[in-house]
Amino acid sequence: MTLKPSALYAPVLAGAGLVSLIGSALSVPSTWSLAGTAVLLPLLALVARWSPVRSGSLAGALGVAAVALWPVPLVWADGSWLEVCGAAAFWAVPACAALGAGGYLRRQAGRLRQAVRDARRDQQLELARDLHDFVAHDVSAIVVQAQAARFVAAQDPGQAVRALERIEAAGLSALESMDRTVHALREAAGRPTAPVPGLAQLPELVERFEGGELESDPAALAGLTREADTTAYRVAVEALTNVRRHAPGAAVVRVAVRRAGAGMELSVVNSAAPRSTGGLLGRLRQGGTGLAGLRGRVEAAGGTLRAGAVPGGGWRVCAVFPAQGDAVG
Repeated sequence: MTLKPSALYAPVLAGAGLVSLIGSALSVPSTWSLAGTAVLLPLLALVARWSPVRSGSLAGALGVAAVALWPVPLVWADGSWLEVCGAAAFWAVPACAALGAGGYLRRQAGRLRQAVRDARRDQQLELARDLHDFVAHDVSAIVVQAQAARFVAAQDPGQAVRALERIEAAGLSALESMDRTVHALREAAGRPTAPVPGLAQLPELVERFEGGELESDPAALAGLTREADTTAYRVAVEALTNVRRHAPGAAVVRVAVRRAGAGMELSVVNSAAPRSTGGLLGRLRQGGTGLAGLRGRVEAAGGTLRAGAVPGGGWRVCAVFPAQGDAVG
């Protein structure tokens, strides 16, 4: 096993400190003691920066003592105790300064490592949210279409074939989402990645959703930040996924992109389903990666998210994003 140079700093400092202390006790020439001090000061900084705490503390104590005590023999012969203590305290200042400089660099390096760990954890959470937001939508579509095909296969084979085509399209979309996740992992390793989908892909998303209707104002997208654009697409994906899960019998689902003052409003409204939509309300009130989990993402992009029942038993999800100049920095 190769020994790192940093592992030698503490033993070298301890040895040099002991030699300097012995030299001071034997009254070696002051030029030699001063030269030893010039060596000890950078060693103190290196030990404070790189050495383990236990061995570094012992070596640092010896180094500080050696630097502080080297002038004592010079003052001891003709000086008082006060002068001896003053000389030692004077030379202890640069020794402590060297320790402080090394400790500061050590602290900054620790902060940098923690920032890298936090960034990696945030990226992992981001990938988990992406998997939910994009893949869950397509998987839900596959489940719903497969159930529909099972019920109509005997009476109307043509409908079953169309359902299978939609299953194929949803499966391909899920694979594309997985590919984006892999690209994101490659980006973490310094490789290029595929762009995250935004509102430009909204027509394709709504087209794959049975009963979906899209109303889009291109002027509403002017001035929208990239973060708001991708977040709005995630809101649409999540809302449509929840419609499939909790209101699969909804006859109409309207997705609208409109201007809202200087910003943009995205709304997803579904009509009432034959069964109760209480499950969606319960899901909304929970944390996690559903609509409630998107609220923080929307607010981080400078927007607001609202969701609630509409007259007649339907459900509405609405996200409003400001223009780029008004976005929260």
